Amino acid sequence: MYDPTVARLTYRALLGRRRALILGALPLLLIAISVVVRFLAGADDQTAANLLGGLALATMVPIIGVIAGTGAIGPEIDDGSVVYLLSKPIKRPTIIFTKLIVAIAVTMVFSAVPTLIAGFILNGNGQQIAVAYTVAALVASIAYAALFLLLGTVSRHAVVFGLVYALVWEALFGSLVPGARTLSVQQWALAVAQKVSGADMVTSDVGLTTAMVLLVAVTALATWYAGQKLRSLTLAGEE
Repeated sequence: MYDPTVARLTYRALLGRRRALILGALPLLLIAISVVVRFLAGADDQTAANLLGGLALATMVPIIGVIAGTGAIGPEIDDGSVVYLLSKPIKRPTIIFTKLIVAIAVTMVFSAVPTLIAGFILNGNGQQIAVAYTVAALVASIAYAALFLLLGTVSRHAVVFGLVYALVWEALFGSLVPGARTLSVQQWALAVAQKVSGADMVTSDVGLTTAMVLLVAVTALATWYAGQKLRSLTLAGEE
């Protein structure tokens, strides 16, 4: 299910100079803001939770997921170079799964690692806040990568749709509208973070069991459907 050649090509595409600069901008901003906040406000658990929840998990992680997930396959479909890849004797689900693994890895590195660093800067991991939000970032990275990889497979405007989802649904509706929170990757990840922290600083509107079931289901279904769409794309090219 994993092809090293496809993985190498995908890493090269995602970590090119321009995209790497974009991927690194938000993590650097998070760390810089954390340093300033710690200097001005000192170590405060509530401040750390607010910053990690509002900037890291609600904004940085989904945006990086958009860049990594859509960038893993979208540009190849747009410029037609995916035909070269599809002409190789590689199963289509293997291509999707490999690209998903790469997208997850890139999303985790550029989101979870800076979240952990920022958490330790803000309050030295008091009440396990830094670790809790890092775990949330890791869990969310998997679901976001799968969702946005699917978007990159089915739409030429995947980045636009992904940013709308990340910034409008997750950051706005997911935070303000009670019913929408159940369908928010952010809230599912927060349920896991709440279990890790065990403190009142990290809360979620979704139960842990529900969150885990939805995370697994969404990731599996998005990956499966992306494989099916890639298979149909191959058939269309052959016809």
